[in-house]
Amino acid sequence: MAERVPAAGQEAATDVAEEIERPRMFRVLMHNDDYTTMDFVVAVLRAVFRRSPEDAVRIMLNIHHEGLGVCGVYPAEVAETKIATVHERSRDHGFPLRCSMEPD
Repeated sequence: MAERVPAAGQEAATDVAEEIERPRMFRVLMHNDDYTTMDFVVAVLRAVFRRSPEDAVRIMLNIHHEGLGVCGVYPAEVAETKIATVHERSRDHGFPLRCSMEPD
């Protein structure tokens, strides 16, 4: 399809009424339990959430002491995928580790 070029003296329509909205963001929360090892939680935080060793330990200790911790903030689809990955890895290793998400 040929692009229409405005004739001399005419301006091209440049009004674009469409605004792009930022996606709604969600916090991924990891919950404490009495069975999942601290080492496994740190490994999951590093592998799934790409946390540094120091951040992973800090978040793990927060989960252990406070009952839950924030792993990261993501758009809904990314948060859901990360939660599913955590649940799958936990199940594969015989742990009941759980994550949830809430609006940021």
